[in-house]
Amino acid sequence: MELLRAELRLFLLALSWFTRVPLPRDLGWSPERFSESARYYPAVGVLVGLVGALVYGLAERWLPTIPALLLSTLATVRLTGAFHEDGLADSADGLGGGSSPERVLEIMKDSRIGSYGALALILALALKISCLAGLAAIDPARVGGALIAAHALSRLFPTWLLRLLPYARRSGGGKAPATAPPPSRGALWIASATALVPLLWLPPAAALLGSGAAAAASLYLAGLMRCRLGGYTGDLLGAVQQVSEIGFLLGLLAAQG
Repeated sequence: MELLRAELRLFLLALSWFTRVPLPRDLGWSPERFSESARYYPAVGVLVGLVGALVYGLAERWLPTIPALLLSTLATVRLTGAFHEDGLADSADGLGGGSSPERVLEIMKDSRIGSYGALALILALALKISCLAGLAAIDPARVGGALIAAHALSRLFPTWLLRLLPYARRSGGGKAPATAPPPSRGALWIASATALVPLLWLPPAAALLGSGAAAAASLYLAGLMRCRLGGYTGDLLGAVQQVSEIGFLLGLLAAQG
């Protein structure tokens, strides 16, 4: 029973970090516990995907596909507080406008959004909704499963990068990713198993192609951040989640086509 309570607290800690779900403040936060909560990042993705699938399933009974998908996206963005979308925008501004590692990090720290960030957000949302609309045109029943799998798997790749890459900023400013140690191998394997379960509800070829595309997108961005900055930042991990989600949906749609 005590073990279950401890695991529940780790899940709630991950949920409190990545969503706007009202939760108790006293979850026993520490850098070590924050690190171990990484095992539940894909589980948080499953929850976010379930909300998106539920909203889509209800909306598409009365609305055309595109408005139903927009409402689904709105629900997931509201649930997460646009946490990863903000990271994508900041990363696009920094990598697009910075000529040196110091300048990239300085731009990413600026709360204002630039042209690169705005374009990245517009294109990301357009790609996600168009991919889901394409899947809905082929088989509307597969949209819910695609949402759940995409949100779960896309949160796995940033989890692994927490262990594989160093933090890029010299001074973390007290932020959780900077002060926490890398997740343990056990946490990573639990996260991996959780992220792979939703794939079982998809056609094997589609799941394989979608996963491969998500991994390729993540590896590209990981290589870029290592080359440009020598490591990751929280914004870049958010960008990895977004590009891997898009990559998964593109691969899924290509397999269905």
